[in-house]
Amino acid sequence: MPNPTKKIFTIGFTKRNAEQFFTKLQKNSVKRIVDVRLKNTSQLAGFAKSDDLKYFLNAIARIDYVHRPDLAPTNELLKGFKSKDISWDQYSEQYLALAQERKIDESLDDWLHDGDCLMCSERIPTHCHRKLLAEFIQKHMEGIEVCHL
Repeated sequence: MPNPTKKIFTIGFTKRNAEQFFTKLQKNSVKRIVDVRLKNTSQLAGFAKSDDLKYFLNAIARIDYVHRPDLAPTNELLKGFKSKDISWDQYSEQYLALAQERKIDESLDDWLHDGDCLMCSERIPTHCHRKLLAEFIQKHMEGIEVCHL
């Protein structure tokens, strides 16, 4: 018997104001933000700085929050891509190898829930590890529907 479908989301906060961000989460019935940034305390993150975001998610939308830096790329990998020392294809390959090395696929049943939303800073998922992670999850777990917000 196939597993029931789980719907997961992805979102980036850059170039969104708080109203846009929280409204989009609420309209899509997101239940928990899974913060997949390596570092979540930068002053540049504005409303998405870790403690503030956790508070706002609960106070505004009753959404839970968890930070999972183990789902983020390494600092070196991210720097290599941002400085254009490596291409998107190289970045993708190395990130997916890192996900395999970290055995993320072995723990999906333990932490991934219907209504979870993978969040990082990139506005659109096209060249972002959250898209790669969502595809990795779909490859390793049956019945996953992904919606990029």
